[in-house]
Parts: sequence; C-alpha cells; structure tokens
Amino acid sequence: MPINQVTKRQVRTISRKDSGPADFDVDAIAETLGQYLTGFANGEGSFNLSFRPRGDYRQPWKISLCFNVSQRDPAVLLVLREQLRCGTMRQRADGCWYYEVNTLGDLNRYVLPFFRRFGFLAPTKQRDFAKFCELTALMLQGQHLTLQGVRMILDIRRDMNDGGKRRYSEEEILAIYTGESSETVRRRPMKSAMRQSELHGDVQSG
Repeated sequence: MPINQVTKRQVRTISRKDSGPADFDVDAIAETLGQYLTGFANGEGSFNLSFRPRGDYRQPWKISLCFNVSQRDPAVLLVLREQLRCGTMRQRADGCWYYEVNTLGDLNRYVLPFFRRFGFLAPTKQRDFAKFCELTALMLQGQHLTLQGVRMILDIRRDMNDGGKRRYSEEEILAIYTGESSETVRRRPMKSAMRQSELHGDVQSG
C-alpha cells in the first residue's frame, strides 16, 4: 500500500503491542525502502535509556531501553512498524503520533538487525546506535541487575544523545545502591568500566 494512502483509522487498528514472527528476514526488505526508513529515523528517531525508581521491588531502578520516532503524520510510522514487525503506536495529546519499541527481545531481534543492515549517515546517530547495541548486550546478559553492571551502563550512557538533560543523575542512581548521599558519590571519581570483555553474549556491539 502506498505510504500516502495510510489512514489514521488503519493506524488505530494495528496500534497494539505484539511480537513479530520468528522468520523475520531483514535481507528480504527492499533496499530503497530500508534506506528511506533509516533516513527518516536518522532525523526523527532516537535511542534512549531510562531509569525509573521502583521502591516495591528488590532492584531499586527499572532500567529500560527504547527506540522511538514521533511524527504528526502517522503514515511513515505505520510503514516502519510494518517492516520491523513489533512495537506500539499511539497519538499524544498534542496530536503527534508516537511509535516505540521498548521490549528488549524485540529490540534485539528486529530493530538492531534492521539498522545494522541499512546504517545511519549522521555520525552522532551512528554513535548513539553503537552505544544502544552495547546496552542491549549488557541487559540481555542481566548486567543491569548488578551494581557493577549499572556502573557500566551509566558509563555508556554518558555521551548518548549528546549528554542531554537526564531526569536522574549518575550520583542519584548510584546513591540508592550504596546507601551514600549523592554528593558523596559525586565526589568519588567514577572509573570507566572495561566493557569489551563483557560483550561476548547474544549481541555484538555493531
């Protein structure tokens, strides 16, 4: 179906959370379409890592990865979702449509292979994607469940998205694990973790 023929009614029909089929073949995606969608994501998409406090669980933070794209016209987002075979779409209060994939398994199986094949042109997006691949590998190994792993994750996150404003600082995140004040943690130099030896799991760092 041509992109410009997609309607909002059709978007609402498929705006549900599911997982794509096991036989997903990124090489079967047409080169021109893949390059077009990657160019679109290069300008409008982002790869994000979030920390949310959870006082009712044995882990103090819920650590999540997310790939998302927002656009006022849902047409291209629908095509992207169709090709990636995963994720959800919703319309925000401002009228903008929002497509996101935040399930670790779907990111690893569909999103990463797609962008590895077609690649990004912008150096900053290449950097963020490479770091996102590292983060995915660490979390698939369960490293986000340990203090050492959280330190590694924070080290990788530091330069993502040009070090944009964070809801929680590194000091605030680590202070919950150590029981120290965030100021005490801030004054202690944070050593860069040796990550490469930890990345021999299910995903390579791309």
